[in-house]
Amino acid sequence: MKRMALVGVVVALAGCAGQAVEPEPRIVRVEVPVAVPCRTDEVAVPPWAAEGLRKSDSLELKVRALLAERRQRIGYERELLAANEACR
Repeated sequence: MKRMALVGVVVALAGCAGQAVEPEPRIVRVEVPVAVPCRTDEVAVPPWAAEGLRKSDSLELKVRALLAERRQRIGYERELLAANEACR
């Protein structure tokens, strides 16, 4: 009987010793890139030089307006590309 009691106490103590202690919580910093929307100034569309052309205008006037509009378009595209590059 004493042996049974002794075995019971040993088994109970062994059971308590086998329980794991919960680890302390710790703070871990994880750096993850987050997508952020790009905010740039809106590029204004210029008033195109050839918009006001009429059929009755002279050929010289039409050619000059189209050449001016081409230069406007090139400048407008450069502004758009610069705004796009600012977001990278």
